[in-house]
Amino acid sequence: MDKIAIISDVHGNYTALTAVLENIKSKNISLIYCLGDSLIKCANPDLVIDLLRENCQIILKGNCDEAISKPNIEKGRFWSRDKIGEERASFLYSLPVSYEFYLSGHLVRLFHASPFGLDYVFNPLYDNKDNFYADKQLKNPLQLFENTSFIGKTKNDPIPDVVGYGHLHTPNLFRYQNKTIFNTGSVGIPIEMMNVDLLDKTNSFSTLASYVILEGNLNSKDLSEITFTFVRVPYDIEKEVESLRNSTLSDKEAIITNLRTATNL
Repeated sequence: MDKIAIISDVHGNYTALTAVLENIKSKNISLIYCLGDSLIKCANPDLVIDLLRENCQIILKGNCDEAISKPNIEKGRFWSRDKIGEERASFLYSLPVSYEFYLSGHLVRLFHASPFGLDYVFNPLYDNKDNFYADKQLKNPLQLFENTSFIGKTKNDPIPDVVGYGHLHTPNLFRYQNKTIFNTGSVGIPIEMMNVDLLDKTNSFSTLASYVILEGNLNSKDLSEITFTFVRVPYDIEKEVESLRNSTLSDKEAIITNLRTATNL
């Protein structure tokens, strides 16, 4: 069977991305699809983008990629934009927003957040009514399967059997009305999106980089075995912390807290 590694939300964390790519290579996986948000947060967005371009067959656009890569952004407005330069920004801006394929008879559709936009999202883990994106929270998981103009689809196009997305930074997998939904979690900024009062902050598992392996018969419309494997990868967090401390990022202390605790406080 074919294996595909699905990664997302690297957010400039070169140390974590390097560890994840090494892990993928150790499993003899040659197909890597990235669901966006290569930059913002950590200190090496330029190196991350270059490494993704070298290793990924598919790279989708995330909301952070869109925000930073828009044309005619004045120099000095975004630290990450100045760091990556114009060629990489143009590359990010040109990226597609969705990708789909058949795997063991299942139509799989991937996007960064949802078929409605780069920051419209369904979050099965909690009601983020107080979140910055509260007005963009989808209410029904079946909305993730809709054919919309944002992803270039019409009502006559096939409806996917499986959708995969990122954006939330917390890995999960669930079934709903004969449909399968998975979230990759985050390579660069994992978040334990639960009630923070219940978190065991001594549990370092939640800080591990996250990705998903899909296994099945690629491009086959015949029903056969399909598997979803969630992988958590340790990496040298303090090395990334050192990189942040040596940068001129203004909010680096908050990001360091994210990396060390997997909380978004």
